[in-house]
Amino acid sequence: MNRRKFLGITGGSIVTAGITYYALSDKSNFERADLKPDTAVKTQLTDDERQILFLASLAPSGHNTQPWLIKYIEPMHWIICNDKTKWLPAVDPTQRETMLSIGAFIQNIEYAASHLGYRCQFSLMANTNQDEKVMEVKLIKSGNLFRYDTKTIIQRRTVRSNMLTEALKTEDVRLLMANETDFIRFVPRTTKAYQYLNEQTIEANKIQSYRNAAQKELADWIRFSNKDAEQYRDGLTPGSMEIEGISGWVVRNFYGKPNVMGNSFRDQNIKQAEQQVASSAGWFLITSKDASVPSLIETGRRMQRLFLKVRDQNIAIHPMTQILEEPSIHQGLNASVGITDRVQFILRTGYIKDYPEPVSLRRPVDWLIRS
Repeated sequence: MNRRKFLGITGGSIVTAGITYYALSDKSNFERADLKPDTAVKTQLTDDERQILFLASLAPSGHNTQPWLIKYIEPMHWIICNDKTKWLPAVDPTQRETMLSIGAFIQNIEYAASHLGYRCQFSLMANTNQDEKVMEVKLIKSGNLFRYDTKTIIQRRTVRSNMLTEALKTEDVRLLMANETDFIRFVPRTTKAYQYLNEQTIEANKIQSYRNAAQKELADWIRFSNKDAEQYRDGLTPGSMEIEGISGWVVRNFYGKPNVMGNSFRDQNIKQAEQQVASSAGWFLITSKDASVPSLIETGRRMQRLFLKVRDQNIAIHPMTQILEEPSIHQGLNASVGITDRVQFILRTGYIKDYPEPVSLRRPVDWLIRS
């Protein structure tokens, strides 16, 4: 939600808040730039390992749960693990989205390693989405690799608001889909498939907003106060939800989980979804041939490769996955958009005038390590 759209449910609180309380409360959103450097070195990581894992941790995940761990074997030799405490059973009961997120994390590892002159040797370990050990990785020093510019990883962010309806340029779409046309489809605003995705995204949001298990799960992952944001370093903050200004202050200081379960919050989520889908240039759909672990991992990597290209074109991407999470809506998707392969990502997209800085939180690298 952004400030304007949130005022309707926060206005009464603003009037009664009081100057004294304001002076003692959180005055601005806690964001990534506010995170203190991780100075307490608790693990045996080398500087290169620490930098690679920090960059890997900037991958996106549902509700920003960051569902990855690292089992440390020896220097430059790890096992990437599935953190079961970060699962979202209400909206992702089969851990499909968890595997996609770990795929994005793995893509960041490869890019970050290449930046420092390493190549990655990956060996898949997982047979199911629920297996703890997902991927073994060894980093091997090599001076002949392409050095990836990791600035794109650091600056990547989800943008929810202020997308333009201006059509994407053909050359931009071609660049974003380069070498991926078998798995990425762009649905422009002028098509019937676009209208279908808009309508069904709204309908899926209505269902999910009033499905108590899904709403409670959302509430559990919102870090309302700056204190909670700094303590947990994950989840959704007012800043990452684009609730700014006075509205952000009210949410940080007066809101909690019970508010999320109220009808006002649910209705506002639906209204926000309606406003969002009305403002975009189209949708990117990312598919896979099947739902196996290797396919999901590769699809997560594919999504991250796309995500890391868009900022240079001043294009925003906003994952809106509710259609895929609600079976009654999902069952009609493929026929309606004319796709036979499995759709794994639905990404709203459009140009934006000004690209905001990344704000979503990340846990310190040391928190990821298991011996």
